[in-house]
Amino acid sequence: MNESEIPIDIHTLKLQDWLISRRIVPKNVQQEIRDIHTKISNALQDMPSNEQLIKLLANTNINYYHVKEIIEILKQTEKDTKSVFGTYGSQRMKDWQEISRLYEKNAVYLAETAQIFVRNINYEIPGVRKQMAKLEQQTDESQKRAHDLNKPETQLLAEHAALLEQLGVKGDNLHAEFIEVLAGLPNLYTKSIDGIAKVQPGIDLYAEVSGHKQPLPILSHLVEFGNTTVYQYIHKEAPLAVEEPPIRLNLSEGIVQKDGDNVAAEIDFGTDDNGGGTSSTVSAEIIDYGDFGGVDLQETDGGNIDWGIESAPATAVEINFDIPVEEYGIVVEGTGMDGGTAKGDQAYTLLDSPNYRDRFLDEIYELESFLRLRLYELKQLESSSDIMFSLMDNIATHDAESIKKILNSVEKIIRQTSDEQTRHLFQLKHSPKYANLLATKLQQMTKAVEKLRSTRETLKRRAIELREQRQQLNPVLEELVAQTRVLQSHIEKDISKRYKNRMVNLMGGVN
Repeated sequence: MNESEIPIDIHTLKLQDWLISRRIVPKNVQQEIRDIHTKISNALQDMPSNEQLIKLLANTNINYYHVKEIIEILKQTEKDTKSVFGTYGSQRMKDWQEISRLYEKNAVYLAETAQIFVRNINYEIPGVRKQMAKLEQQTDESQKRAHDLNKPETQLLAEHAALLEQLGVKGDNLHAEFIEVLAGLPNLYTKSIDGIAKVQPGIDLYAEVSGHKQPLPILSHLVEFGNTTVYQYIHKEAPLAVEEPPIRLNLSEGIVQKDGDNVAAEIDFGTDDNGGGTSSTVSAEIIDYGDFGGVDLQETDGGNIDWGIESAPATAVEINFDIPVEEYGIVVEGTGMDGGTAKGDQAYTLLDSPNYRDRFLDEIYELESFLRLRLYELKQLESSSDIMFSLMDNIATHDAESIKKILNSVEKIIRQTSDEQTRHLFQLKHSPKYANLLATKLQQMTKAVEKLRSTRETLKRRAIELREQRQQLNPVLEELVAQTRVLQSHIEKDISKRYKNRMVNLMGGVN
């Protein structure tokens, strides 16, 4: 094999060291390159207006091969200054020819070309590709995050719709809708204790075991009379009229509370018999004990105190009982079923009164616990041979199956009286702040949904922008790769000429 047929393989990373080691370029070539770049900057200050030059000078990295192209263009623009000897009188041409000679001296152009080639291979091209990959990753992440926001949005919308459904409102005008839905609260109470008569056997069994005649008074009253007013439960008769306290809903941001510090100042203690403003509370300062002149009281012979009261003749006083009581301003309420007026807490029904509702729940949970315990004992008694296992084995009124039925009825009433809608409406009616809490919660859900939607739209726009930025890097990468391939070709040809046209391979170049 001839020497000319042996290829020269040069690794890209060692190209610059290879050129210096073969004495093709000097060691101090970097200083010469900096001096040439200074001259190029000065020469660029005075350039003719030419389309080709403008397009060529748009490239910020001007190298030796760009200088050769600039000289060729100047030969056309500065041809009027050319002498018969082939020289140019134009200073522009002289400057660029001088730059070209400096490049060719000591093969500085080859060192610079190798430097640009290595930098493109090691940094510029990988940097652009890394940036493109990062933009692609950010685009995918933005799209994924935008898609992931659908789940919390759907969940919030479902919770918002569920809360509105529980309250029985649409959410357009909460104050008016709350007032309207509260009007149906009595029907919910009636519906919740539907079939309450089925728990009467359980009440009887509990009374029999406990030894109390009426251990669950409120529950027994509801079984017998239904959800009556507290007035009827207390007085054992229905009221003539019911004046239920007005419903107060506070949907404002700040809840104004009444000042309870001056309650005593509002209490009317009444007046004296003479119409004066004297309080009925008697103090020692206004009592007239008489003037005893500082003399001690002495007992009489009979051992009795002489109070100074003259004895009146003991004459019989006749009382007339026939005068109607109305003449004395006394009003007597009706008797029997006539009743009176239910006001305040007594105007509420048993299930609507905060106090009596809690007592009702305590009683029905108490009955539930008793039935569960009795059912457990019956099951243990059936599986045990010990006759004395149960303390209530002498009570055989109900078997396990009948107690199960009663227990099912009790559990049904507990579920119905404690369901979400009833609890919400109960709190809404008796707590002015609760309406504001519900309205705030609904508003926060709506704002959260709006924020999620806004964030999703922002992420979608961001993904589009990132995709456009990624696409804008395509021509940059293509141009950079093309430039690097041209530089690689120039380097391989130049080195090949120096070594009798042997083939030169730059390993690790552009694929």
